[in-house]
Amino acid sequence: MSTPPTKILVPAEDLRTFSAALLEKGGLSAEHARTTADVFVWAALRGVDSHGIARVPAYLDLLEKGVANADARITLESGTPAAAVLDADRAPGPVALSAAADEAVTRARTTGIAAVGVRRTVHTGAIGYYVSKIAEQGLVGIGFVAGMPNMGYTGVRGAAVATSPLAIAVPTDSSSAHAPLLLDMATATIALGRIRQAKASGTPLPEGAAATEDGTPTTDPEQAVMPLPLGGAKGSGMSLAFELLTSVLVGAPIFASFHSDDPAGRKHRQNALLIAVDPAAFGGADAFTESVDATLDTLKGLPAADGAQGVFYPGERSAAVAAGRGEKGVPVAPKVWRDLTERAEKLGVALPEAAG
Repeated sequence: MSTPPTKILVPAEDLRTFSAALLEKGGLSAEHARTTADVFVWAALRGVDSHGIARVPAYLDLLEKGVANADARITLESGTPAAAVLDADRAPGPVALSAAADEAVTRARTTGIAAVGVRRTVHTGAIGYYVSKIAEQGLVGIGFVAGMPNMGYTGVRGAAVATSPLAIAVPTDSSSAHAPLLLDMATATIALGRIRQAKASGTPLPEGAAATEDGTPTTDPEQAVMPLPLGGAKGSGMSLAFELLTSVLVGAPIFASFHSDDPAGRKHRQNALLIAVDPAAFGGADAFTESVDATLDTLKGLPAADGAQGVFYPGERSAAVAAGRGEKGVPVAPKVWRDLTERAEKLGVALPEAAG
């Protein structure tokens, strides 16, 4: 049996510069290319490879096909000091949501809590990145995303709702050893990427994770075309709620138009809502982060169950992965590296050197 090809290790900063150069050649401005690359490298560092560097070729395709708008005219509409809607004009999600996160923080500093909706963007990327940006400023970040229906809904035949994610980031004390809490989850039992990986390797899928085109649950990766909602009716209900809290709220419904007779309803798009909460408005930021740390300390001090590797809070292990990859380099799968190499040759961008 042949040895599987080894992943290439690339220093994070080199990978960021390389990705930004490719995206700039693909049509983005230098600033927007850097912002988008930041999101990909952040995900890659934390081990979320499905939203990491593998996304660069996909975004180049989105730009080339005009699905993503390289020259988007992003506008901001606001009716109150604590709320705004950012119209992305089909800008890549990292560009639109990074701007929305900054806007939410700025407004929350004055109002205590602020929400910024994002309308008409294209693939948001790892939503945990944007709420983490908010938490880095000492505020609590909350985010929802709605996209194109690609997941089952309890009681419905076929794909009905999106695998809409939820992310929450809570800051810890700056002097603490604890990384911020980061909950980043989809409303699906399994990611679409996992289904594709299982198909490529011929590995059976877990029970209740995926379904055929008509919604019949299956463990056969060759028959699976869509994920099933997490917790059945709970996951599908959350996805529908996120559609109302994002798409419908910002005046850009996806679900209803997707299931209508209008061909434009199938045009790819995503919407989002980012919320920033300033602990200072609720009695003091320092007291809040001290209590957050005390809560995490208490959790970590609880007795571990038999067989458990330890007691962890959301985001703790991915932060440790990021620290390790930051030192040793970010692993890039051979297939992704080949794709990046081909794109680099085509666009005249120099490849980064491998770490070590």
